[in-house]
Amino acid sequence: MKYLRAILLLGLCTICQPVLADDHSMIPSNIENYIGYGAIMLMLIMFVIAMLVILRAVKVLTKVILKNEGYTNEQIATELNPVRIKERKPKGEVWQKLLSLRPLTEEKEILIEHAYDGIQELDNPIPAWFMYLFYGTIVFAICYLLNYQVFHIGQNQYEEYKTEMVEADIAHKLYLSKAANQVDENTVKLTHDPAVIASGQAIFKTNCVPCHGDHAQGVVGPNLTDDYWLHGGKINDLFKTVKYGVLTKGMPTWEKVLSPKQISEVVNYVKSLHGTNPPNAKAPQGVLEPEDNKKTASL
Repeated sequence: MKYLRAILLLGLCTICQPVLADDHSMIPSNIENYIGYGAIMLMLIMFVIAMLVILRAVKVLTKVILKNEGYTNEQIATELNPVRIKERKPKGEVWQKLLSLRPLTEEKEILIEHAYDGIQELDNPIPAWFMYLFYGTIVFAICYLLNYQVFHIGQNQYEEYKTEMVEADIAHKLYLSKAANQVDENTVKLTHDPAVIASGQAIFKTNCVPCHGDHAQGVVGPNLTDDYWLHGGKINDLFKTVKYGVLTKGMPTWEKVLSPKQISEVVNYVKSLHGTNPPNAKAPQGVLEPEDNKKTASL
């Protein structure tokens, strides 16, 4: 019993701990709720164990008392475990109990005294199934309250909304990332999105500056800011040139180094440099293709 008392006292302290904890507790509130929930479950288990121990003790004490009164072991077993004879119930009895119906022979006992226009009422009890349903809703309400408002095991509608919005944002970004890498020279679009231009500039600074200069003015490769193009100045032409390269003129293939999304970004950055007239620009090369005459697609 000493150990049982110690366990019960420990469980009680654990239950009270989240309530007594101050705002400066090192344990997060949700962890405290789980600890409290676990403590309650532990207390319930300990209560069941205690009841079983008490029942066992009562049986043992009963055996001792009956033994002192001269009962034999068979008689003691019969007293502790009496044989129950099952009585067959009429077929309608179960249905009557479920609906709390009284036999017709007992209707006189449940007649209400008042009458109206010769009509009397029966004081029938509430059906058992309705009471089971009523008490079941009470139990459900308590469990619902503990789950969503006390221990916060489940999410309420506002928390579910926030979670679903985060999941939707992640799915949207994943879709955009996959869709961006499905672009090719036939589907690439001209855009003026600052984020795309900035990303393309970073890619250009890392990979293209040695041949085209830090301002695309041209070094070994041609000037990319004027109206003259060796392999076409449309956004689709630029994508194709960067993707497959022009090995005969020293332009490497970039499709194994850059993703389709990165190629799209860098060619959009190159298009944004048109007409910037950087210093020390290389002499025009290729065919004149004025920007106004190009049929470029834009978002």
